[in-house]
Amino acid sequence: MTNLTVTLLWMVLGFFSGSLPFSVWVGRLVARSDVRRYGDGNPGATNAWRAGGWRAGVPALLLDYLKGAIPVALARFEAGIDGWGLIPVALAPVVGHAFSPFLRFRGGKAIAATFGVWSGLTLWAGPTIMGLAFTVAVAVNQTDAWSSVFGVVVLGSYLLLSGASWPLLVIWVGNFALVLWKHRRDLRTPPRARPWLLRNFP
Repeated sequence: MTNLTVTLLWMVLGFFSGSLPFSVWVGRLVARSDVRRYGDGNPGATNAWRAGGWRAGVPALLLDYLKGAIPVALARFEAGIDGWGLIPVALAPVVGHAFSPFLRFRGGKAIAATFGVWSGLTLWAGPTIMGLAFTVAVAVNQTDAWSSVFGVVVLGSYLLLSGASWPLLVIWVGNFALVLWKHRRDLRTPPRARPWLLRNFP
């Protein structure tokens, strides 16, 4: 097979993997409920947790993470896809999660899948940087959408400062644009400080 054919094959596999609505399936299996009836109606791990507690939330989060990590890691480290060909392969799971054909193209917000993809691309570095930033943001801010965006922005800053390749930067731009689009309604609510922060810094 040609390089283009291999890239297209992994792109399709990545999209299919990302489109699998594990949070919805786990919610039905564990909580006997549709997770889209909870919270913001998003078919993601957070609402799976709301529907069935940790028994639904933890496996949903792990599966949503793995469906981004596994195809990208295999494509890069086993199939040897690199450079510009890595762009569609890496973005495919995130797009699949956000616009799942299993859910009539109404997928989740792609944060867990984003962590997975960057694990496949950078192993521990990307998800660790993004995870630390997200944790800090959640600790001081009540608006989840802004915390998610902050985590992805810090990841982008890390990539720039570490001299990441152009293909990785393009992947980040596409990923960031998708995260902004999926959170566009929630971002209308401005960031709000946690009560403990207001008490200590009036």
